[in-house]
Amino acid sequence: MKQFVLVIFITAAVIIYPIQINAITMPCSMVLEPVDNSLINAKGAALVYKAKLTPSFPRTSISILAVHLPQPSSFGDYDSFEGFAFIPDEISWHFRLHPTPEINGPTWAGRFDSITAEMKNVEVQVRLSNSKTEKLGPSILTNSIIYCH
Repeated sequence: MKQFVLVIFITAAVIIYPIQINAITMPCSMVLEPVDNSLINAKGAALVYKAKLTPSFPRTSISILAVHLPQPSSFGDYDSFEGFAFIPDEISWHFRLHPTPEINGPTWAGRFDSITAEMKNVEVQVRLSNSKTEKLGPSILTNSIIYCH
C-alpha cells in the first residue's frame, strides 16, 4: 500500500510540476569554453536577458565577452571574431565583436538586442570572421543555453 501511495505521489508531482528541459530563466549567463583544448586560457561569457529598448515588446539580448583569444589571423584568412547564436535548423544571429586594447591581447565584446525567437535549444559561440569578405569561420568558444544560469 505504501508503495502504491508513493507511486501516485511521484506521478502527481511529475504531472503537476513537469521538468522543463531546455527552459531557461532570464537573465542568465554562461561560460563559453574553448572548442580546442590547446586554447587553455581562452574563455568567454554570455549574458542573455530581455531588454525593453523600444515601445514594442521586449527583445532578447545576447552580450558576449571573450578573453585571451589568439590573433584571428593565426587560424588563416581571418581578421576578427563574431558572436554567433543559433537554433539548429531554424535561425541564427551573428554580430561583430570589437577588440579593446589591453596587455596580453584584446578583450573582444559585442551584443545583439533584437531576438524575438524563444530561447530554446540555442547554442552561443565566438567564431572567426573575415570582415572584408564577411566570411564566418569555425567556432573558437561555445556553450549551450541549457547551461545558462
